[in-house]
Amino acid sequence: MAIKLLIFLLLAKGLTFEGIDALTFSSKLIHRFSEEAKVHLASKGNSVWVQSWPKRNSSEYLRLLLSRDMTRQKMRLGSQYESLYPSEGSKTFSFGNVLDWLHYTWIDIGTPNISFLVALDTGSDLLWVPCDCIECASLSAGHYNVLDRDLNEYSPSLSSTSRHLPCSHQLCDLSSECKGPKDPCPYKDQYASDNTSSSGFLIEDKLHLASDGRNAAQSSVQASIILGCGRKQSGGYLDGAAPDGLLGLGPGSISVPSLLAKAGLIPNSFSICLNENDSGRILFGDQGHIDQQSTPFLPVEGRLSSYFVGVESICVRSVCLKQTGFQTLIDSGTSFTYLPNEVYEKVVVEFDKHVNATRITDQQSPWEYCYNASSQELNNIPRMKFTFSKNQTFLIQNPLLTFPVSQVQEYTAFCLTVIQTDEDYGTIGQDFLKGYRMVFDRENLRFGWSSSNCQDSMGDTENLTSPSHSGSPNPLPANQQQTIPNTRAVPPAIAGKTSHKPSIATTSRLTSWHLLSSLSLIFIYGYMVKLI
Repeated sequence: MAIKLLIFLLLAKGLTFEGIDALTFSSKLIHRFSEEAKVHLASKGNSVWVQSWPKRNSSEYLRLLLSRDMTRQKMRLGSQYESLYPSEGSKTFSFGNVLDWLHYTWIDIGTPNISFLVALDTGSDLLWVPCDCIECASLSAGHYNVLDRDLNEYSPSLSSTSRHLPCSHQLCDLSSECKGPKDPCPYKDQYASDNTSSSGFLIEDKLHLASDGRNAAQSSVQASIILGCGRKQSGGYLDGAAPDGLLGLGPGSISVPSLLAKAGLIPNSFSICLNENDSGRILFGDQGHIDQQSTPFLPVEGRLSSYFVGVESICVRSVCLKQTGFQTLIDSGTSFTYLPNEVYEKVVVEFDKHVNATRITDQQSPWEYCYNASSQELNNIPRMKFTFSKNQTFLIQNPLLTFPVSQVQEYTAFCLTVIQTDEDYGTIGQDFLKGYRMVFDRENLRFGWSSSNCQDSMGDTENLTSPSHSGSPNPLPANQQQTIPNTRAVPPAIAGKTSHKPSIATTSRLTSWHLLSSLSLIFIYGYMVKLI
């Protein structure tokens, strides 16, 4: 019976199409530089771009067509390199409280090349460096006492490969402020912290990179990128955060990973690895490996605009807490981690249940749950982990730092440095990210992670350039290594451009309150406290 019914339906379908005129669909093809396209763009308010419309068959017209063809060819052929890293090495560094607990790497820009120590920030898009300064942070090594050389200032006029990005360029967001299409494109990135910003002009120049070494003939790469000539900084950028610039690694079109992928140099992905010794690695193009865990990025208004993921629950020891699911930003430029209010309350209460140590308090501490513990009690500190979809787990690695508070007895003060936020989403900062190789796979829209010491399969192992800090894994003076973090610091990723909350139409900006608080699992602070 079923077979007869199927035959009947197929015959009926055939008869139906035979009994009517064939349906046809058509669409009109419009050339990207036609008059019709010009009228359409003008109707959308793109007047600056229309003013620079290339004349048909002119040299500019042909150059634009050729550039587009080359881009399409590179997309068809795949990426030229499996991975790339900064020419001075893939290694990253943290300088503790001296440079606001951020991770940095050295990059070379321009011709001749100039080195810059830039903070790594997955929470914003733009690469900017101090440039023809009107108001910038101090660049003297003596001002920071952890560097063996002065920091540099960029000047486009001294680089033979630089040129101003014109206001007619599609990546010029402030073209409405230009007088003409050929004017230099201005930029101003206002960050979440009060009065924290960077402003100047956008420049095209060369970023010096190295390949993974599999092809020695192609080991040196000069990639065209767009950077901000930061003439004027304010707020936290004058107080120790990113004094020599910021490397935005977000998914926006102007970020370095996006530009490298669009040029066909690398796959549309990159990785950052942070280890427990305040160092790590960065690799452009790295897509991780098949054994890594992963979870999807959450789109914002239908597109990937920030690295948000969905946490299903938080577990303290073996207890996975109910109703602790939330959406969170993965942010390398944030020093610590933040939880929404309701999630925070459940986590800290459960944590406190599992701690067999004396609760202490201090009005100067930004954290509520601090303890005084013996060495034996320290061994029983509860572990925490995030769970994601499909039972993927993210264990917080080795969260303890110790600081003796008594010379007679071996006691250590430690805090659960989880801080609550009024926002309905959280931020996983670099303290929770340590011990992992994190892959930001924008091509497949997934965040991946795997345990790593940041040495295995992470690019170069010999070509490393690091600031001088006497070989110490934590390049801080001894009297600063165990102090409370500067709670007035401005982590650039949290101070990144407007952050968008997934699944809602309106955008939300991380508040400056975040910058006055922190959330790593446990941070030991080195000062005397009093018992409750």
